[in-house]
Amino acid sequence: MRHWFVCSLSLLCLAAPPAWAAHAYAMWGEPKLPPDFAHFPYVNPGAPKGGELRLVSDQRASTFDKYNPFTIRGSAPAYLSSLMFDTLLTGSLDETATGYGLLAEDVEVAPDGLSATFRLRPEARFHNGKPVLAQDVKYSFDTLMGPYTSPGYKTLLFEVAGVDALDDRTVRYRFKAPNRELPLTVGGLPVFSRDWGLGEDGKPKPFDQVVMDVPIGSGPYRIGPVNFGKDITYVRDPRYWARDLPVRRGSANFDRIQVKIYKDNTAKLEALKAGEFDLMRFFSAGDWARRVRGPKFDTGELIKGDFAHKLPSGFQSYVLNTRRPLLADRRVREALGLALDFEWMNRQLFYGSYQRVHGLFGNTMCETHGKPSPEETALLEPWRQSLPPAVFGPMAEPPTTDGAATLRDNLRHAQALLRQAGWEVKDGVLRNQRGEPMVLEYLESTEGRMSTVSSWMRNLGKLGIQLRFRAVDFALYQQRLQKFDFDIISLAYQGTNNPGQEFADLFGSAAADQEDSGNFPGVKNPAVDAMIRAMVSARTQAQMLLACHALDRIIAHEHYLIPQWFASTHRMVYNAWRLERPPVTPPYSPGEMWAVDMWWAK
Repeated sequence: MRHWFVCSLSLLCLAAPPAWAAHAYAMWGEPKLPPDFAHFPYVNPGAPKGGELRLVSDQRASTFDKYNPFTIRGSAPAYLSSLMFDTLLTGSLDETATGYGLLAEDVEVAPDGLSATFRLRPEARFHNGKPVLAQDVKYSFDTLMGPYTSPGYKTLLFEVAGVDALDDRTVRYRFKAPNRELPLTVGGLPVFSRDWGLGEDGKPKPFDQVVMDVPIGSGPYRIGPVNFGKDITYVRDPRYWARDLPVRRGSANFDRIQVKIYKDNTAKLEALKAGEFDLMRFFSAGDWARRVRGPKFDTGELIKGDFAHKLPSGFQSYVLNTRRPLLADRRVREALGLALDFEWMNRQLFYGSYQRVHGLFGNTMCETHGKPSPEETALLEPWRQSLPPAVFGPMAEPPTTDGAATLRDNLRHAQALLRQAGWEVKDGVLRNQRGEPMVLEYLESTEGRMSTVSSWMRNLGKLGIQLRFRAVDFALYQQRLQKFDFDIISLAYQGTNNPGQEFADLFGSAAADQEDSGNFPGVKNPAVDAMIRAMVSARTQAQMLLACHALDRIIAHEHYLIPQWFASTHRMVYNAWRLERPPVTPPYSPGEMWAVDMWWAK
């Protein structure tokens, strides 16, 4: 999260005002669009309303058992949050680090950066017809910070001191320290009605008991017909209060959005080929290359679309749980990574469709290369004794087998590291000085991933390491992740152009022992904590970049993660006979949500 606001960021900056007010907030520089913009440039403002979009759930859970997407336990329907809850600010898909007013008609950030004040639009309405008031914004924040929601909210909002309803239409967030990103963070929080979850006595129920109560939000859709275990339909609110706002013009075009649920990927793919739904995003290179075909593709009814984007690449990785004694040694973790032959996998399994992940911030201005600058070195210097010496050298690169080295070279390097860590091969089994074998478990929620992991398992076997593949049902998988009960898992971490406080949840020491936090590798590293603080408290973009690079170097050289791969396009199949789309793909298009929000029915 970013910090410290200066007057020059605002398009409406006055000479020495006590605060600034604007239609948008930009973290660095100025908003791209002026106050009187008519619509986002990548939408069709005249897109017709009507028709139906039939989707498949993007979640791994095979059903849902609640309507509350914010509580810890259970599974909520796919897309519910984005379709039913409006926020104070909304982002643009062709710029980063900027929020435009949605529920809020303007935002004011104090010159000292210690507060952000939002003035609500008088026309904003919840689904029950009541106005959206400052008291509802405060209630939503207080509820999300309460005991029944994901601890990620507490970490994300750690630097928010509180929120005050100054009057019915004015709400002020107070910050513990200047933080340039916090206005965007609080501006992006869901806002829901105080009437959601009222009991028969008219009093609010504890939030963990708000389960099947239909959410009362202010978004463009409501819950319509539901077939539990099969599908849910969202219906467009014809009286949606923001339908004519510039930030909403050309969006929410479908009258109905049906989200179908299938028990497994095979059933889902066959249903797509049979025309049971209109749009599906693909993450499997094998499916995309070999199984996305059939009569409906031959006739042009179904189209394979590769949509280029400029989104951060993310850092999809194998996560090594350092809470486990076998994975506590950095040298062991590095050795495991040396046994992964990405180039072979990309040729044989992925049809050459992926690129290797490099660090935490790929495809963003934070991406790290080469040796640390003198300024980065100065930032890292207080932690030199506790960090690997390699942190102060070139940025870590994933091992390759593309000619500069071979798999045999990498395995020899891994053997040397394991010997240094006290492990030797005896009778074909890697054992420590106590004679204990190196046996690890890879935890998954689907058998289908076995083919991807098998080559890594074989290579580890050459080192005397046994990696067992354990597939469990998704409910148990979630439970074990919440309790950090695993050795190795695979996670697709989302990238960001604006890294900040969320990294305290991913890698901060305080989150390491907090059940259901995002710190899956169990990182407890004071140098990491210091870099996150520096990133969050940066007063300039240059300071933020220094801290990002320093953090990236530490995480990479500590080998908490084994980098996997990413695709630079959104791979989607869509029904060209039923759907139309704008001619321009916005550079920061979020996959299928671009279609949900901005495509329309023929």
